[in-house]
Amino acid sequence: MLLIGAEDEEKWLAEGIAGIQHNAFYLHRALDSNNLRDALKYSAQMLSELRTSKLSPQKYYELYMRAFDELRILEMFFKDESKHGVSVVDLYELVQHAGNILPRLYLLCTVGSVYIKSKEAPAKELLQDLVEMCHGVQHPIRGLFLRSYLAQISRDKLLDIGSDYEGDADIVMDAVEFILENFTEMNKLWVRMQLEGPGRVREKREKERSALQELVGKNLHVLSQIEGVDLEIYKETVLPRVLEQVVNCKDDLSQYYLMDCIIQVFPDEYHLQTLETLLAACPQVQPTVDIKTVLSRLMDRLSKYAASSADILTEFLQVEAFTKLSNAIEKVIEVQVDMPAVGAITLYVSLLTFTLRVHPDRLDYVDQVLGACVKKLSSIPKLEDSRATKQVVALLSAPLEKYNDTVTALTLSNYPRVMDHLDNGTNKVMAMVIIESIMKNSTCISTADKVEVLFELIKGLIKDLDGATDELDEEDFKDEQNSVAKLIHMLYNNEPEEMLKIICIVWKHTMAGGPKRLPFTVPSLVFSALRLVRQLQGQEGDIVGEEVPATPKKIFQLLSQMIEALSAVPSPELALRLYLQCAEAANGCDLEYVAYEFFTQVFVLYEEEIANSKAQVTAIHLIIGALQRMNVFSVENRDTLTHKTTGYSARLLKKPDQCRAVYSCSHLFWVDDQDGIRDGERVLLCLKRALRIANAAQQMASIARDSSGPVTLLVEILNKYLYYFEKGNKQITAAAIQHLIELINTEMQSDSATSDAFLAGTLRYIQFQKQRGVMGAKFESIKL
Repeated sequence: MLLIGAEDEEKWLAEGIAGIQHNAFYLHRALDSNNLRDALKYSAQMLSELRTSKLSPQKYYELYMRAFDELRILEMFFKDESKHGVSVVDLYELVQHAGNILPRLYLLCTVGSVYIKSKEAPAKELLQDLVEMCHGVQHPIRGLFLRSYLAQISRDKLLDIGSDYEGDADIVMDAVEFILENFTEMNKLWVRMQLEGPGRVREKREKERSALQELVGKNLHVLSQIEGVDLEIYKETVLPRVLEQVVNCKDDLSQYYLMDCIIQVFPDEYHLQTLETLLAACPQVQPTVDIKTVLSRLMDRLSKYAASSADILTEFLQVEAFTKLSNAIEKVIEVQVDMPAVGAITLYVSLLTFTLRVHPDRLDYVDQVLGACVKKLSSIPKLEDSRATKQVVALLSAPLEKYNDTVTALTLSNYPRVMDHLDNGTNKVMAMVIIESIMKNSTCISTADKVEVLFELIKGLIKDLDGATDELDEEDFKDEQNSVAKLIHMLYNNEPEEMLKIICIVWKHTMAGGPKRLPFTVPSLVFSALRLVRQLQGQEGDIVGEEVPATPKKIFQLLSQMIEALSAVPSPELALRLYLQCAEAANGCDLEYVAYEFFTQVFVLYEEEIANSKAQVTAIHLIIGALQRMNVFSVENRDTLTHKTTGYSARLLKKPDQCRAVYSCSHLFWVDDQDGIRDGERVLLCLKRALRIANAAQQMASIARDSSGPVTLLVEILNKYLYYFEKGNKQITAAAIQHLIELINTEMQSDSATSDAFLAGTLRYIQFQKQRGVMGAKFESIKL
């Protein structure tokens, strides 16, 4: 059916074009022979083709343009009185005898254009006469194109300042009245199109109307180009008359297009000074009009206008632009009760963008917009529209992007209240946006109050929200928690008491997140607390009069609670590492009993929680390294800890691991940078014990036919011997080293697998030492 209709329309268009071309041929012949009578006859017949009602607006436009081109030629003929011998006054009367009204009015407009140029009659009267006579055509499409033709031919003949047709002081108003009357009638015809044809083709008809909207809007564009239309005329006449037509037409397509047209064609200065009048029309449009887009474009234009000059900002304050826009938006939302949530929130996003551009220093305005959004969101049972959710995220992101400082957002009382209306997933997304903003701008959160507000904002990441049922991807969960861990390092204050408050607040929120988050966040919190400990290093006891005394002992108590919670997750390896870090910090503060307690917790974890053999090996070496660096212990306490460590080393599962751990324990009895820890005998005992374990490993390897491991162990032990020999340990003699070298050579001869490279490097080192002065004398007795 649609295909047949399209074919018929093409046929009717072709017939119309053929009719115009046929009559145009005879018209040109009449013009060439200066035959006025025939020229009028054939031009009227040609224009009769425009009387058709069968064509769509697009096809009718093609037909109209064919006729328009011929009318321009005819106008040139009418201008030259010498060709046709009739005065323009008589000609104006003569064309009114055309048989049909549509050709008659097209000819009248054409002759009227010549008449105005001749200045034989006032332009005002002629234009008024033409616009009145156009009332004779009430068919929507034919009437629109006729009045469009009138607007086209009169455009350069309007009564404006400096024009050729300038007269008295009211000339500009005459031009304004002419355009406004033509605009009003065109809009009425355009609106009437919706009533044409059956209701079932409404969608098609609306598309056709949309194609004709520029014909109506062209009048407003012409109005904006008249130099004589100053702010006063615009404010008193133009805007009220146009808005009256907009409101009264009660057509959503017309109202949307014309409101948008007003905003686009007239100067920003005019909009600012007539803001109240323009905004008053917004709540009066039909509920189906997309008024949010219109207001968004208005605010966008005004914000760009404000950015063009610093002087203009004072005008915005004088006219109270923010207050007027805010009230108008509230009124629109109140009147349009069926407006979806996304529409209302989009309006608030636009208002907030306007505020941040024009009044960035007015945080009270920003908070007011957020508060208005909270009020709207509170009236919605649950925000389920994904588009509305995106707009809320845009609303919350705007202050972060503008100020590049999350601290500013933390001062907005309504900011967290808006976030409370997000679903769990989006709440997390917004929390990540906040953290990314802090990290990107290196923002330091320095007060406990702001930290409290911040952690309320990102609570979606630090604990499971009520009603959260979605299973989160493990990688996503890790990314989120790592972001929180990074955030903790951005919380800092130079004042110890305030910093301790911050740590306590973070710990409180961290504990609320449950055990699965602790392995990610506790390490950052521990190191943040240790930084404070080092800042306070040297202080003892409590500070009298302080509500929360920030002393190392107080912080170590808190650290112990944190790591104890972590070890219960369980995450014993991480807890062990953190206990060792705390022990070293206590060593720096000269708090022996605190350091000893941390080591006690380390050994408890090792015995009860760490069962994996590889984890045990790693833990033993970490303990040895930390204990070696401790200088706070008394002889008795140190002996207790070293004895425990060597005992655990000798009880590792695999012989090679036992051997390496035992010879590493030798460093606990010989520390170069500390006086008094130079126990050569115990060093030798450790090395001998390691050698026995290596021999035992050699026997086991022989049975298993895997001999590479034990020989390597012997070379490693040889290197330890050489180290202590150089350091001056008298218990390590050249004879012992010589014996060990011979043992290794014997094993190498009977071993298929080799450690030649390692051994060769060790022997080259001994040879090198022989050539060094005093040291060479010590090594001289060693035979290679």
